[in-house]
Amino acid sequence: MSGKPKLYYFDGRGKMESVRWLLAAAGVEFEEEFLETRDQYEKLLQGGSLLFQQVPMVEIDGMRMVQTRAILSYIAAKYNLYGKDLEERALIDMYVGGTDDLMGFILMFPFLSAEDKEKQRAVIVQKATSRYFPVYEKVLKDHGQDFLVGNNFSWADVHLLEAILMVEEKKSDVLSGFPQLQAFKARISSIPTIKKFLEPGSQRKPVPDDKYVETVRRVLRMYYDVKAN
Repeated sequence: MSGKPKLYYFDGRGKMESVRWLLAAAGVEFEEEFLETRDQYEKLLQGGSLLFQQVPMVEIDGMRMVQTRAILSYIAAKYNLYGKDLEERALIDMYVGGTDDLMGFILMFPFLSAEDKEKQRAVIVQKATSRYFPVYEKVLKDHGQDFLVGNNFSWADVHLLEAILMVEEKKSDVLSGFPQLQAFKARISSIPTIKKFLEPGSQRKPVPDDKYVETVRRVLRMYYDVKAN
């Protein structure tokens, strides 16, 4: 294994995008191997690399890690983005968990029919503005600090910015009623490592297109229609 973490996934967002975000936020360079054929996937399966027979998979520090949450937790702890004590870690876990729930409404969006996409778009915006964004708006307002936990940059901040930008792709003015989150977005986006990741030419993936959807369906043999939440 090389010195850089190596990511095994499709050439698109999916569950690996949060890993890319967190590594980038930590200023860590990484390599990627994109799955484009079923044979590539079968080779990983037969080689025993995929513990639960699924990707994402990341080679890091001599390990082959699977399960997205485990990968993210390890990276956050390794690069001091996981709080200074158990209490801060618990808060980070709660906030990340909430953001994950919101992202879950978006993850399968590219695989929906055109009709279901319009329904799901409304669900995403409704959930973001009524359930999730109000929580983070209140947290930032109540403690008056720049970051969500302990006034230090953490995994929770990275994850929330990723989610905000994803929801804005569905409704550009979704933060219009959330002044604290507007300021938060501007602050976190200006952090040098984040700013670099947001620039053209980075390893950040674009909005999933039909090619990405077709590749995932072919490699994973997804022969069924995904339904909206």
